[in-house]
Amino acid sequence: MATQEPSPPSSMESNKPGFPKKILGNKLEDKHLCNCCHNILRRPVQAQCGHRFCSYCFNRTVSNGPQKCNACIKEDIFEESTSILKQGCAFPDNAVRREVESLSAVCVNDNCTWKGSIKEYELTHEGKCEYMVIPCPSCKERIRFNEQERHNERECPERTLNCKYCKEPFHFKNIKAHDEICPKYPMICEGCAKKKIPREKYVDHIKFCSKFRTPCRFHVVGCDMSVEKEKIHDHERAYAYEHLNLLLHYIMGMKVSMEGLQPQGLEVAGHKLVELQQSLKELEARVSQLSITTVPPVQGATASSSLSTSGPSGPAASAPLPPPPTLAPTLSVSTSFTPLPSSVGAALELQLHNEKTKVAELGRRCTELEVKSGTFENVVCVLNREVERFATTLEASNRQHKLDQDKIEALSNKVRQLERTVGLKDLTVAEMEGRLREMSATTFDGVFIWRISDFAKKRQDAIAGRAPAMFSPAFYTSKYGYKMCLRIYLNGDGTGRGSHLSLFFVVMRGLSDALLKWPFNQKVTLMLLDQSNREHIIDAFRPDVTSSSFQRPVSEMNIASGCPLFCPLSKLDAKNSYIRDDTIFIKAIVDLTGL
Repeated sequence: MATQEPSPPSSMESNKPGFPKKILGNKLEDKHLCNCCHNILRRPVQAQCGHRFCSYCFNRTVSNGPQKCNACIKEDIFEESTSILKQGCAFPDNAVRREVESLSAVCVNDNCTWKGSIKEYELTHEGKCEYMVIPCPSCKERIRFNEQERHNERECPERTLNCKYCKEPFHFKNIKAHDEICPKYPMICEGCAKKKIPREKYVDHIKFCSKFRTPCRFHVVGCDMSVEKEKIHDHERAYAYEHLNLLLHYIMGMKVSMEGLQPQGLEVAGHKLVELQQSLKELEARVSQLSITTVPPVQGATASSSLSTSGPSGPAASAPLPPPPTLAPTLSVSTSFTPLPSSVGAALELQLHNEKTKVAELGRRCTELEVKSGTFENVVCVLNREVERFATTLEASNRQHKLDQDKIEALSNKVRQLERTVGLKDLTVAEMEGRLREMSATTFDGVFIWRISDFAKKRQDAIAGRAPAMFSPAFYTSKYGYKMCLRIYLNGDGTGRGSHLSLFFVVMRGLSDALLKWPFNQKVTLMLLDQSNREHIIDAFRPDVTSSSFQRPVSEMNIASGCPLFCPLSKLDAKNSYIRDDTIFIKAIVDLTGL
């Protein structure tokens, strides 16, 4: 039975079940498993019945009171006196703890290569593995532990940001909505192109910005141009002809609209005039008939005389009166005439007065319409004269514009010609600068040191395939000797791709090749210089005279030949003195013996 030792800190006992089985690097034994969670024992305790449990599992099991041991029941060895689990009946099994902690373990997280003992796993790796997958507390997305900071800062859609303009906090997913309402958001004036105008001051800015484009004042009559405020008067002067045209069309449209209303009113008035005239004629005829048929001595003469001045209106004016009575011979007239009542005469007089009033009103309205029509005709005449004057001005302006366009075209042709000349000069200068740089880097003694700066960036370009190889400037064995250069693959080439830095020697076509001995047969030494001058990486070779790489070049350069496994990349990745200030130095030495 294991001897009791001081238990580890309670924080490691009370809140973690057993270790997952996957971390065990060797064969799993049943004695190392918890009888509750069935994982590898963590801080094991042994009950009275002899079964072992994780401290966390045992405390959780007995937290609700004494419990029967399931392992005893499963193994059919249950005893009432010893198989009851309760507080105080178990003790730490330190012997088994030391045995478990000494077992070899591996990390269960993908791509993690950690190895060690279970004790080391618990103390230094558990819960700290950078490959551990955990849920983001904000968006619940599952991410690796080592990516948590980057996720929280750059990727989490629920992350909170502070607006760099107004300093107000907002969720990343609302960034566009916030930009639309941010009072400090920088705006760009569409007129003067001034930048960084806070949104809260933008309205005040455009009120006084002389470059801001505003609708033309004649937009109400059809001008759809927007003009800078400072040029609004120039626009009105330049487009006066068009504005008058638009104004003319607008007024003519109004006139047509009014004329469209007039005929209907005139027609109605004409009909009423005809009807009134007919009514007046009928009334006058009837009054005259009544006057003729009236005899002075006859009773009722007063009524007939009053009838001659009457003028009724209304429905009685148009209603036909009964025909006058037939006259009897000679003296029978005075006895056969029946005088009209006085009310009928009054009605006829009133009707005649009303009809005359209506005729006068219609005449007045017709006169007003004629005056308005005359006024509009005068306006149209004035506008026509203005249009003709501006048409003449416009024609002169068009002629001047055409002359200006011809001048501009001639000047544009001259500018294009000068630009072509300057472009050719630039190409010549660039070519001469390139040749000057090449000459300044050229050596003529067979020894060449190649300085490669920005090593990290160029190596990343090589890994990505954007620039797998680099050529050095040319160098010579003598002023009229062999022309050569170096070719380097920062991520390796051929058998060294991805694992080594590859360095090659290239024979180039020179101006003095006809005077030289071929094939090239000089010993070549290639070096990666240790910038502390301790241990240079050196490789040397003597050319294979049968290889086409060392024959007289027929093109710009021969096929490169050299060392695909020149230097392991692992040596450059580790701490070293070959790379200083992100720069390396390559040295090439050509043996001049026999030249």
